[in-house]
Amino acid sequence: MADFKTHITGSTLVGVGYGYWGMASQGMSLESAIIAGGLCSVSGMLPDLDSDSGIPLRETSMFAAAIVPVLMIERFRDMGLSNEAMALGAMLVYVTIRFILVEVFKRYTVHRGMWHSIPAALVAGLSAYLAMPCASEGIRVYKSLAVFVGFMVHLILDEIWSIDFRLGHFRLKKSFGTALKFFGNNWLANVSVYAKLFLLAYLAWGDYGILDRLRQRNRMQETGAAYETYIADPQQEFRQWADRLPWR
Repeated sequence: MADFKTHITGSTLVGVGYGYWGMASQGMSLESAIIAGGLCSVSGMLPDLDSDSGIPLRETSMFAAAIVPVLMIERFRDMGLSNEAMALGAMLVYVTIRFILVEVFKRYTVHRGMWHSIPAALVAGLSAYLAMPCASEGIRVYKSLAVFVGFMVHLILDEIWSIDFRLGHFRLKKSFGTALKFFGNNWLANVSVYAKLFLLAYLAWGDYGILDRLRQRNRMQETGAAYETYIADPQQEFRQWADRLPWR
């Protein structure tokens, strides 16, 4: 399989192209393009979180622990947290990723298991989507898609390196097919990954509306206006409609 240097080089090159594509054809700002390109580059190391030891695990966990809290600043702001609370939240996220999540990966994953799979790439992309809300939904999708692309670059490189080319002939190594897959040999790992995927997809589906209501509530509170909202189950439109009924 490809080594650490190959993975980070490949995902970085693709990240540069992805950032340029966003600016040239999608109307993204330079800042958004740079962030997306960087996310694609770093995400090329994410599949190696299932490595037992060595450079990939150390570098990947350090990058993730440092970057994720920064990406969640907008999320903290939407929740109405103070600067001190945001700093505390960022520290808790760092500790959780750097020490707890890494240990979970060490204990419950195997290299080239279901974390090296296409549904795992979707899990990474959806996690990024939930972690970094943006003012524009298009920018948010663009950035989270960069994580998915970087993850997929890693998997594709692993499959390419699983083909042994020699003197015009090639043979498939035993590792071929263990990266770009939808299911693994362990049914429990399959259930775990797909359960996370469906849960994150469900949360992502309703997250944009929840954020919009949070921001609306914060704006009303800042202006001192009385405002009541239901974050989980909005009923504001129904109440407005009911108030217009003749017998009200």
